[in-house]
Amino acid sequence: MDFKALLADTTANTDEYRKISPDGAKGFSTMHRAAMSNGALSTKDKELQCIAIGIIKQCNDCIGFHVRAAIKAGATREEIAETVSVSIMMGGGPAYMYGSRALQAFDQLS
Repeated sequence: MDFKALLADTTANTDEYRKISPDGAKGFSTMHRAAMSNGALSTKDKELQCIAIGIIKQCNDCIGFHVRAAIKAGATREEIAETVSVSIMMGGGPAYMYGSRALQAFDQLS
């Protein structure tokens, strides 16, 4: 999977949505900024949680965007791998398949 191409395509799609429904897009963006800012949990820890949820929900776009954000927040490949392990423990075989994509995304996006 080419995560750079996937994220570019998804960004183009969401940009189009923003034009059609700016209030809906703005609402999501406001919630995203509020949820992901440093607090009791660091932004990096929150991004690792998002990766786990993306794996469990089988969302390649989520995996890609949150791996990229986790890298920006200072996450290492080893931290991504541990996040994948927790996801596999909670989500079984499908999480294993999507979890390996998270490592692929790290390699492509770092």
